[in-house]
Amino acid sequence: MLALRLARGSRPLVQLRRLLVAAAAAGTGFLLLYVLAEAVARPAGSFPRLLWALVPLAATVHLAVAVARTDPATRPRAGMDAVGLGPVRLCLVAAASTAVSCTLGSALALAAFLHLRGDLGGLPFDGAGARLLHADRPLPVAAALTLLALVPLTAAAATALVLRRAHTPPSPQAGLPWGVALTACGLAVEGYAGRTGAVLPAGWVLTAIGLALAGPGLAYACGTLVQAARPGALRLLAGRALQEEAPRIGRPLGVLCAVGAAALSTAALPGGGGPGAPLGPLTAPACALVALCAAATLLTAVVEVRQSRSAARAALLGLGTPGTVLRTAATVRAGALLTVCVPVSWGVAQLTSLALTR
Repeated sequence: MLALRLARGSRPLVQLRRLLVAAAAAGTGFLLLYVLAEAVARPAGSFPRLLWALVPLAATVHLAVAVARTDPATRPRAGMDAVGLGPVRLCLVAAASTAVSCTLGSALALAAFLHLRGDLGGLPFDGAGARLLHADRPLPVAAALTLLALVPLTAAAATALVLRRAHTPPSPQAGLPWGVALTACGLAVEGYAGRTGAVLPAGWVLTAIGLALAGPGLAYACGTLVQAARPGALRLLAGRALQEEAPRIGRPLGVLCAVGAAALSTAALPGGGGPGAPLGPLTAPACALVALCAAATLLTAVVEVRQSRSAARAALLGLGTPGTVLRTAATVRAGALLTVCVPVSWGVAQLTSLALTR
């Protein structure tokens, strides 16, 4: 009840971010229900389809956690302990708020799925949705509810776990060697899958995790690149700020690089689909959902960083720093990230294409 009251009294931008989480949860829930309907109609190959459906689930959970971190209602404030809102209670409130948003999305997914199947009366789109969703087969109610509950439960648990950890971010360079190693392992698994003709999402998942771990190191390297070769005040300001922001924006940036590499490699493969369309006609919407979640997560992380640097920004403006200097420094940071991350995504995409076509 407290989470609902805090959600109702939030600002419009905060509400918009929660609606994005609900929309992502709705898309993921619909994909899970589609996989269930496919498994009922065609049991062969249902397990790989379920594994591929976990990729949008992970992207949705990642977005939900990022939104919960930027929620003003989950920040510790002076005097909140006196009314029983300590760090543990705030984590529970954040987890409950995330669960409410995801549950709303899951409910919308179930309503849309049943409507397209014709279970709620009438057949929209001349019955095309009913054929796609196998309306001639009964839908297991318990399995459907279990899959729909997977999204809010996983997102709430991840939110509580992340917000309960120490707020001191790790060193951005610490995950770079592990990220490179996991990316190499993912490419090796993809090469094995390409030779055997198997549809294994493990290679893609390992590559994405590797790039996510390497992301903070890449962002820190961008900051170092900006300050190279006798920098002036502007480049020093941009480079130091980017190095400070690297632990927070690095992982969402790495995930977005992984999504871009997957899109480039898929487009370069013969037929544009690689080892087939793992989710059938919903493969393209699933890819779009993952890409949108990755982009929204990065933007949310940028908002979090901007909120944490508000005091430093106010101090610089108070010292007489022109606003154009701060905006130019932000542009330099964005340009440096693009300069480093676009070639990384392209290189990983080329290696992935070679691994899958050998």
